[in-house]
Amino acid sequence: MANERILIVDDEPHIRDILRMQLEFEGYRVLEATNGAEAVTAAKTLSPDLIVLDIMMPEMDGLEVVNSLRGSFSTRFIPVILATAKTNIEDRVSGLAGGANDYVTKPYDLQELLARVRNTLQWTREQRSVSPLTGLPGNHSINEAIRARLETGRPFGMLQIDIDHFKAFNDYYGYGRGDEAIQLVAWIARDAAARLAGGDGFVGHIGGDDFVVLAPVEVAEDIGEEILERFKEESEKLYEPEDRARGYVEVLNRQHVAERFPLMSLTLAYVSTDRVPVTHLAELIDIAHELKARGKAISGSVIVGERRRRQEPGTSSQKVA
Repeated sequence: MANERILIVDDEPHIRDILRMQLEFEGYRVLEATNGAEAVTAAKTLSPDLIVLDIMMPEMDGLEVVNSLRGSFSTRFIPVILATAKTNIEDRVSGLAGGANDYVTKPYDLQELLARVRNTLQWTREQRSVSPLTGLPGNHSINEAIRARLETGRPFGMLQIDIDHFKAFNDYYGYGRGDEAIQLVAWIARDAAARLAGGDGFVGHIGGDDFVVLAPVEVAEDIGEEILERFKEESEKLYEPEDRARGYVEVLNRQHVAERFPLMSLTLAYVSTDRVPVTHLAELIDIAHELKARGKAISGSVIVGERRRRQEPGTSSQKVA
């Protein structure tokens, strides 16, 4: 895919120069970092599509960089190709076990490196199914993240998020404003999960106006409550003052009759595996869908789960048996 951005991390300038020229010749956009700390910062601020990372660097080596990237939600899905002059198989295995996607040995065979770059980018596009609108992992990655948590046997919480009255908002204001609403939910959910769950949080975009958050049970519901509160505050800014003041928009239905729709709200279905034993992905999803359907019948933003929590201003919590 044209214009994909590759971050080169190497403390040797002449190696960066050679790689930059070759990758740019192939149509890639190249970013550079001279050490591990720069690489972590660049990954978080620039979100490259791929990182080619030298292992042998002073102060913070490549393996430490990979560990840092995989420990942060904002960078854990960026693919990494490790570059090493070492021939010991244990070093290669350590890199792959630490979260790297592939490796290449130095001195580089440029044709091999380019092939590995193309393959890694292609595999990542197919496996992650990243949403082009939100930049969040799609359905494949969501399912894999859930399966991985179920396999560990450790309890976790899942929040399935749906925007209420989104279609009316989208029809009334247009697709551009609708995209802003979806991006707002993505930003709020990602920020809340990153701050409250750190590296143990996961946020995925199912599609349309549906999202998933996975987090430890100790913080999952707190994340949900923060999402509700912040969405109430921020989503009102998407409306024109007169619509916000009266609390609804009018949209023509299929019979060309004007219908009134409330301002957007959120329904969050909350499933905690320490309260509801779940052993299979499909079972978890079925429970979440049932809870979400119940939540849709409740006016306003709501978390629907198997136990009651404190009620925040402007939101509500519903206990479902």
